[in-house]
Amino acid sequence: MHASHHQHHHQHDGARAHVRHSARTHPEAVVLDLGGDVGALILYTNPSMLGVEVEISARGEDERRSHKEVLRRELNGEPLHAAVFDNVPAGRHTLWLHDMARERDVLVSGGAVAEVDWREQPRVAGER
Repeated sequence: MHASHHQHHHQHDGARAHVRHSARTHPEAVVLDLGGDVGALILYTNPSMLGVEVEISARGEDERRSHKEVLRRELNGEPLHAAVFDNVPAGRHTLWLHDMARERDVLVSGGAVAEVDWREQPRVAGER
């Protein structure tokens, strides 16, 4: 899997060149390196979010974000839309959509894969 992953001090200029990997289905397996204080997060979305970049930041570090693109994958022959965040430090995190905090306090544990489901609709931070 080739995924764009970098940390940046958050500032978008709109002119950034970016290769979109969402143009095709991704049938390849996702390999995650888990253990110790490192986990992963899978964010399930609806098809309308295909190609959308979702950002993640550790609690209290809102300006230090990394991002992943929502890709179409296949699981047991069925389509699935998801962003897969690998190498996530254990702890609580915020998920960002269009520069807005959409979900706070997402717990990622070391050696484990956390899952968040936005297939219905992303929640605004603070909603229950």
